[in-house]
Amino acid sequence: MEWLAGILDFIGQQILNVPAYLIGIITAVGLIALRRPVGQVIGGGFKAALGFLILGAGAGVVIESLDPLGELILAVTGAQGVIPTNEVITAIASEQYGTTSAYVLVLGFVVMLLLARFTPLKYIFLTGHHMVFMALLLSVVLTVGFGTDLDWLVIIIGALLLGVIMVVMPAFAHPWTKKITGDDTIAIGHFSTLGYIAAGATGQATGRRSKSTEDVNFPQSLRFLRDSMVATAVSMVLIYMAFAIWGLVSLSADEALGILDSENRGAFLMDAFAQALQFGVGVAIILYGVRTILGELVPAFQGIAAKVVPGAKPALDIPIVFPYAANAVLIGFLASFLGGLVSLAVLAAWLEPAFGLALILPGMVPHFFTGGGAGVYGNATGGRIGAALGGFVNGILITFLPAGLLEVLGELGVENSTFGDTDFGWFGIIIGSGLLGSTALGVILSVLIGLVLLVGAWIFQVRLVETGWVPGVRRDAWLEEQKAAEEQPRSENPDSGISEAHTSE
Repeated sequence: MEWLAGILDFIGQQILNVPAYLIGIITAVGLIALRRPVGQVIGGGFKAALGFLILGAGAGVVIESLDPLGELILAVTGAQGVIPTNEVITAIASEQYGTTSAYVLVLGFVVMLLLARFTPLKYIFLTGHHMVFMALLLSVVLTVGFGTDLDWLVIIIGALLLGVIMVVMPAFAHPWTKKITGDDTIAIGHFSTLGYIAAGATGQATGRRSKSTEDVNFPQSLRFLRDSMVATAVSMVLIYMAFAIWGLVSLSADEALGILDSENRGAFLMDAFAQALQFGVGVAIILYGVRTILGELVPAFQGIAAKVVPGAKPALDIPIVFPYAANAVLIGFLASFLGGLVSLAVLAAWLEPAFGLALILPGMVPHFFTGGGAGVYGNATGGRIGAALGGFVNGILITFLPAGLLEVLGELGVENSTFGDTDFGWFGIIIGSGLLGSTALGVILSVLIGLVLLVGAWIFQVRLVETGWVPGVRRDAWLEEQKAAEEQPRSENPDSGISEAHTSE
């Protein structure tokens, strides 16, 4: 069986784990189903793959610019604790659970396709690295619960749960996703969906009379900020320079200069300035990559929907929504980071001493991607207020949920990292808590959890998504009233108080 494990490991790690390859293959299959010429199939597949590589390159630039800022913030504040990083905990866990997770990943992908084909949950999850993360999380939690001598049971239960979560979460988020995109062509396939739903619900509750983050009337002297790329870069320059100056004041020269590998204080400030500009470059690259992907994948997916999974929608990574509200991305990111800091204070002052929960430090990268996404979802239903409060709620969730998840990771819980996004947290905690009894009870509870999620999403899809339920309709009505009031000519002369009708006569 080692040869089969090797093949599955190759498929899982070298193909499904590389979003660009997966997207390229899916696009080519869709174009083949549409009976496009060979040249168009090859070109479309490559262009879609290149789009994801462009998106990844942009994400890499953003990460490289944020890492020093996160290190600088932690240095000046003196915070210590666990930084949730999916990639780090995955690398650690793969050494022991890699083979098991490869089986879970490939079989889980098959389960997802079957569920998408034969249920109303027509979503195909295409964010490859998140599939790998979730497969590994389930392998760890189930192995801790069932024991290492029941790998076959871990693989079966893990594959079923992975297939379920990959069709369920895009369904639950879809009304808010449609609100953002304005149509029904794409879905969100990213395991921080609970944070996005919470942000959208928060926007509904708090921002009924709040205008969009993209509807900003700048003074003439500030019109250059209407360009989202410029506004993003300027904002990051202010943030970076503020913490750079704080670092020069509060840290020793060697410690401060070492963060950016600078030669002297002047070079340190200019290096900080350059990193802030690199952040703006990274965001611009991400937005271009998203446009490239959508231009190729969505039309090709119609072929898959028609031939393989009728009505299927691609569930894509969270940056796919960033172009719809670029200002909201920045607001959500900053608000999420603030929510992380506030939650860290609560953990340090109360929950860590009382319950032994780990101190979860706010990582800049997860707060940017999930917080930025939460800002877009909050803005869709609650405007500027929704973007800010939605991002803040997301920051709270990605602090407390990873702290709880550490309790069910077994020996991995002692490592200085954990899975960071919301769905890893709540799903891992629920599954892990259900394995505290006997093996038989753990199997029953795991299957029951999967069935409850599947049935709940099925009902949600049929009764809300397919009937066209739109979140935030009250705010939509208010916005229409505001628009009508602005377009309606004034009937009174504000200077004389005499009606325009009388003056015309």
